[in-house]
Amino acid sequence: MTDAEDPAAADAPSLEERLGRLEAILSQLEADEVPLERALELFEEGVAHVRAAEKVLAATELRVEELLADGTTAGFDEEPDA
Repeated sequence: MTDAEDPAAADAPSLEERLGRLEAILSQLEADEVPLERALELFEEGVAHVRAAEKVLAATELRVEELLADGTTAGFDEEPDA
């Protein structure tokens, strides 16, 4: 089952939303004295976002590799045909 077929994936935050939340978590942890229990909660949430983002990036990288594997797409260093 792909993410597109998984109903739970539709409710999952986007990569951009995850990165934004990670920035907010980092700001909270750096800004004020956060009670230990809250800091641990924020850390756990952050780790979950990082792991999910890594999965999205790995799937995206795999998809790009699949698209490039047929040889019809020029690499970034190549000049397009005139």
